[in-house]
Amino acid sequence: MAHQLYRLDSRSTTILLEIEPGRSPVWRHFGPRVDDCELARNWQACALLSLAPGAMDRLSGPLLTPGFDGLAQKPTLAAHRGGADTVHAWGLESCTRAGTDSLELLLADARAGLRLEVRLHLDADSDVLSLDAMLHNVGDGPLEVQQFSAPSIPVPHGLDEVGYFNGEWAHEFQWQREKVGAAGWSRDNRRGRTSHQTPAALFALASQTGDHAGPAVGAQLAWSGNHRLDLQRQDDGRLVLLAGEWFAPGEVILAPGDSLRTPALHVVFSAAGMNAVTRSFHALCRQRVVRWPGGRQRPRPVHINTWEALYFRHELTELYELAEQAARIGVERFVLDDGWFKGRNNDRAALGDWWPDPDKFPQGLAPLIDRVQALGMEFGLWVEPEMVNPDSDLYRAHPDWALGVAGRELVLGRNQLVLDLSRPEVSAFVFEKLHALLADGGVRYLKWDMNRDLAQACGGDGRSRYHAQVLALYALLERLRTAHPDVEIESCASGGARADLGILRYTHRIWTSDNNDAMSRVAIQQGALRLFPPEVLGCHVGPAPAHATGRTQSLDFRCAVALFGHMGVEADVRRFDAASRDRLAWWLALYKRWRHVMHHGVIDQGQTPSGAIWWLASDAQTHLLCVIMPVPPDTVQASPVRLPTLATSGAWRVRLQARAGQLRQRAGQHNPWINALEADGVCLSGDELAHIGLPLPAMQPESALYFSLERP
Repeated sequence: MAHQLYRLDSRSTTILLEIEPGRSPVWRHFGPRVDDCELARNWQACALLSLAPGAMDRLSGPLLTPGFDGLAQKPTLAAHRGGADTVHAWGLESCTRAGTDSLELLLADARAGLRLEVRLHLDADSDVLSLDAMLHNVGDGPLEVQQFSAPSIPVPHGLDEVGYFNGEWAHEFQWQREKVGAAGWSRDNRRGRTSHQTPAALFALASQTGDHAGPAVGAQLAWSGNHRLDLQRQDDGRLVLLAGEWFAPGEVILAPGDSLRTPALHVVFSAAGMNAVTRSFHALCRQRVVRWPGGRQRPRPVHINTWEALYFRHELTELYELAEQAARIGVERFVLDDGWFKGRNNDRAALGDWWPDPDKFPQGLAPLIDRVQALGMEFGLWVEPEMVNPDSDLYRAHPDWALGVAGRELVLGRNQLVLDLSRPEVSAFVFEKLHALLADGGVRYLKWDMNRDLAQACGGDGRSRYHAQVLALYALLERLRTAHPDVEIESCASGGARADLGILRYTHRIWTSDNNDAMSRVAIQQGALRLFPPEVLGCHVGPAPAHATGRTQSLDFRCAVALFGHMGVEADVRRFDAASRDRLAWWLALYKRWRHVMHHGVIDQGQTPSGAIWWLASDAQTHLLCVIMPVPPDTVQASPVRLPTLATSGAWRVRLQARAGQLRQRAGQHNPWINALEADGVCLSGDELAHIGLPLPAMQPESALYFSLERP
């Protein structure tokens, strides 16, 4: 039977699938938009291949869902029934269109007793291809699933480098780039949460690809637990991407009639560099992932978080004083961090006992909430509901509620254990405690923390609960949001250890890092911005010296770095002198003037030859440009900042809105260029800014400049 082609198109991307009933769908194209496809229409993929000496006798192009059949392509599914039914070969039963932007395929392997539903959605506006698959056990016996990935993605030829992120606590989102070898590339995460070390994202890049030019494929797996990312080298030299959950041995066993769905894989192709991939990821997050209370994002309020100001020392007098000073400098949301609940005087006790400490708050939290609201701020509260300390009333009453292996020593992390949320009674208990805290409407924000990895995460039956724990977390968050639709939730996990598109479906903010050192934050935020828009990235002005590193930066520099995100303060502003409080208030006011551009605009980033890092937020008529020199420059004179996206955009008036740190010039030097930018501004064309660049003054390390670009 002649093959058929099914295609989906967006503004810049085309996908082509070769479809033949009874056979597995074959990828013919994923990449730049192609309007006419005569070759794929007239020639099957296998007809264009050679039968090489020593090769197997079966020819095939890259399969959408390769089976475990001993052939070269890595399978999306590895499963068995007591050691049998290990070979899987998918045959297409149907392929239907769901609107103009989606395909739904049904495949089956009758011999193995399996059916597979595959969904593909190519968003016309963002160019994001979203894929997932659902496996159905229609056989007679239980099926143990060892591996199950989303449908495969063929990476265009020539994209032989991989960009990814690694890190650790206080050092998240560190960008790495390397060539993919002949054996391919893979990374596993087995920590039970997205992790500091292995975020669920990668970029496939050509050697010449940079921020603004060159082909790139970006991928994010929308999952908040264990995962595996693979770039598998094919016989023709190209790479194929596989992404899915990592399962512990024996973790997933499907009874007859049971089903299992992969997390969604979101993939972008760009011919215009990594920034174009980032723009697509941001559009996806804004349009289809984050669900704001009331259906619309309101201006992101300035936070103050009490942690690095007070830690566990919660005294009402001090809290009132901190709230009053915070309100005076323009803070809009007061978040009471760890230490407010019964017996919580350190990190060794009380997790699980979610009611106000009667010694610290004899009348409950109401007096503090009333004071905060009277000062014009919202009230937020820190919780860590998935955890329990062995020294707690909850654990003494229900030790069996914690994940662990019977007969083995419990593995603690930060002196705490993990509650088994997959048990209905545990999830119900956590919901009721949180519901009670939120019921009177005074708490409008939850900072939801998760301060340890999952280790030996087994239930009472001895089987691993990693997969079930993530699904139970999502269900708990959804139930809480349904009951309290006006409450915003922040995803914190020892900083940025649970930052992914899965958790953002249920939350509204990521705590990017526990590290508020502005020098560290430049690289952390630079990496995080490649995946997530700035309005969901918590960025705080911390104390000096920074508690995570012991280093000190100027207040202006700390503010400049924190401004380009969801800005907040995490310092004891009572201890600031009057001039410092006034200066902090000035920066918070600047953030408020420009947050609409950062939080709704298109984001680009880059680096000058002199070593300056820049971030650009753009809407139709306005741009905000942040230029940061974190370390001593590589050149005596500063390289200009070229802004490629402004080509052919017309005239712009450029003004210097703010500066932090020192210029690198002799004392007393008159700088007419800077004076003009600070006064009425300078008019430049978009072509000048794109191809010649905005001239910069020489900058000292730990300095920053903010420019506005508006129509003259």
